[in-house]
Amino acid sequence: MEIKAIAKSVRVSTRKISLVADMVRHLSIDDALITLESKHKRAALPLAKLLKSAVANAVNNAGLDKNNLVIESINVSGGPALKRFWPSTRGRIHPYKKRSTNIRIVLKEKIKAVAKKAEEKKEVKVKENKKGEKANPKK
Repeated sequence: MEIKAIAKSVRVSTRKISLVADMVRHLSIDDALITLESKHKRAALPLAKLLKSAVANAVNNAGLDKNNLVIESINVSGGPALKRFWPSTRGRIHPYKKRSTNIRIVLKEKIKAVAKKAEEKKEVKVKENKKGEKANPKK
């Protein structure tokens, strides 16, 4: 079962959040929260808050155990940008954008994730070539 949590229009740029998200992707919940709390980045706070929200969704709505959860994916995409300008000399302006981000976290149970990876490995080993022989026969 997949558990989702989404944060929209977080007022931190997509690049900055992506750097922090790469550090916690595919970690267990406890490891990810410890990592986010120890980082001195502004983007770590909204990610930690969203991760706690996803865990609360899993525990309260789906009845899952917190210890069996792992982060399956973190998607970071651009949100709406606030268009602003800076006044310059001779009546001119210099426009700039204050960017925002949409974040989506998907959690999955460890047991099912491990079983799925084992099935994928079996499928890779069993693949056959066009003649019906096994892909890498021992000689």
